[in-house]
Order: sequence, then C-alpha cells, then structure tokens
Amino acid sequence: MTACQPEPLNLPVTMEPDNPLWRYALACWRNPGLAQGCLELQKQGWSVTRILCAAWLGVNGRVFTGIEDAKVTEWRDRVTGSIRSARKSIPRHHEDCRQLREALASAELQAEQTELALAWQSIMTLNPETGTMQDTTAAILQNLDAAAPARTPEPDQMNQLHTLAAHLADTARGDSQPCL
Repeated sequence: MTACQPEPLNLPVTMEPDNPLWRYALACWRNPGLAQGCLELQKQGWSVTRILCAAWLGVNGRVFTGIEDAKVTEWRDRVTGSIRSARKSIPRHHEDCRQLREALASAELQAEQTELALAWQSIMTLNPETGTMQDTTAAILQNLDAAAPARTPEPDQMNQLHTLAAHLADTARGDSQPCL
C-alpha cells in the first residue's frame, strides 16, 4: 500500500519574489528586537507573514482586511510550516546534523520569500482600501488586529503589539527606500 501523496500546489505562473513587501520584511529582520517580537507572537499562533503584511499596509496608509488568498494559507501550511517543523525537530547544537539544519533554514527562508510573494499578489488585489489614519503606529495596530489569529488579543499581548507596532513603524521611517 502506498501513502497518498498530496497534489502539487497550483501557483501563479509568474510571481514577484523581490517586491516591496519582501524588502520591508528584510529591513524588519535586521532589527533583532523586532524579529524577536514577531517570533514571540508566532509561538502564540500568529503568522509572521500576516504581521508583516499588516505592518507594510499600515506604513503605506492602507487597511489590512485580514483576508488573504487561499494560496498563501495553503503555502504556509503545506510548505513553509513543514520545513520549519522539520528544522525545529533537529537539535540546535547536534554537530552531526548541523549541515542539514542549516540547509533546512535556507529552504525555510526561500519558502518564506515565496509565501511573501504570494501574499504580495494577494494584498495588491484584496486590500485596496486606503486608511484614514495619519499615525503610522495606530494604522499598524489596527491592521494587526485584523491579522490576529483570534479576534480579541489577550491583554498581555496588547503590550507586545504596541511595542511591535512602534518598531515596525520605526523600521519604515529608517528605511531610505520607499515601500512602493
């Protein structure tokens, strides 16, 4: 008896992996405190891709509806999440598995770039609304609310979110490249 193999994903013929959202994500990841804040929320069930989409849209005065294309979710669940799970299964300091862990970390980064390319296509079509708030941090907070895995963030998460939103807004102000 053979195991049932999943069907390959139906991806767009063309994608734009090096897009403004990806460049924003890279700028965010250069800030260790911001990266750690995103990873802490990821441990609580948040999607870092959704956090970055919400932030990028907020920085650009746009509203994140929380709606994303099913391709983004499917890629996250089937590809990025699977690679991340495999990487985390390998002990960090096991020398004999170091190269495998590093290869999986590299594959995970490539999967995240593809996920953000899919998200980029999604937010360009599904999040056309322009925000009315002038304050970037407030716009990011509003968008993070839409990106939350649960509709009502825990009270202790609110402090995390305020700090994260401020860091996300600062990253945009410190980046010399425009987001669009």
